[in-house]
Amino acid sequence: MNKMVIFDLDGTLLNTLEDLCDSVNYALKTNGLPERSIEEVRNFVGNGIRLLIERSVPANTTKDITDKTFECFKAYYGLHCNDKTKTYPGVINMLKKVKANGYKTAVLSNKAQYAVTKLCNIYFDSVIDIAIGAKENIPKKPAPDALFMCAKEQNIDLKNVIYVGDSDVDVATAKNAGVTGIAVTWGFRSRETLKKCGAEILVKNTKELSDVLQQCMTKKSC
Repeated sequence: MNKMVIFDLDGTLLNTLEDLCDSVNYALKTNGLPERSIEEVRNFVGNGIRLLIERSVPANTTKDITDKTFECFKAYYGLHCNDKTKTYPGVINMLKKVKANGYKTAVLSNKAQYAVTKLCNIYFDSVIDIAIGAKENIPKKPAPDALFMCAKEQNIDLKNVIYVGDSDVDVATAKNAGVTGIAVTWGFRSRETLKKCGAEILVKNTKELSDVLQQCMTKKSC
């Protein structure tokens, strides 16, 4: 079957928020800056780790200090990206079901490639065909470029691609790529936020996601 389901990583397959928050606060504290709450970090994630740090440092922080904080974050998160991270309930079984039905699976994230590779190797080695993180010279989501690259690498026509994510960035990515998008409500953004940014298909758990994916992939719905 020449079809693919592409998943966002943070907030969709993995709950990475505590490790991201701990790493942000380690970098901030190390550079003499005030720490952030987990809810603040929740609202800062989604557009890559550089913007995460730029949003986390106080306004008017110098570029030099921002750069140092960013480098500190990268080094710390590389070592501690799996201290508290875990899969959301039912994710592994859902991915196994998608694979068992013969569909290609992928992860597409704005997260740094080193962390995407490490976490996907730990959790999804046998159920994900390709994992793409942030790459130089390729625009980050919500630009569709990386999604196009992902589909092309697996020789999948875009009409047979479904994209699943948890944020406004993911909703926009699916729309910009012209593919079916599904928004999950268990991640880093609320159902209300997702609806406001234009999400048309929303699911509240992995059982519901599995059912909707099956409907979409058999063209009964979507």
